[in-house]
Amino acid sequence: MPDKAWQQSSYCAGGGNNCVQAKREGTAIHLRESRRPDDEITMTPDQFAAFVQGVKAGEFDHLI
Repeated sequence: MPDKAWQQSSYCAGGGNNCVQAKREGTAIHLRESRRPDDEITMTPDQFAAFVQGVKAGEFDHLI
């Protein structure tokens, strides 16, 4: 998969000013919050895939 610019969900509210964004650089996935672009979380593709799988399975629904 080629490296990409920051990407955010089309479900993001507020016109992109309060969104989680993600991008891939080489073998790393980076996440950030659009209001704090200097604060990033970096993980492997496998870690990100496990997180996304958990979100899709509803494992984090209790947080919202």
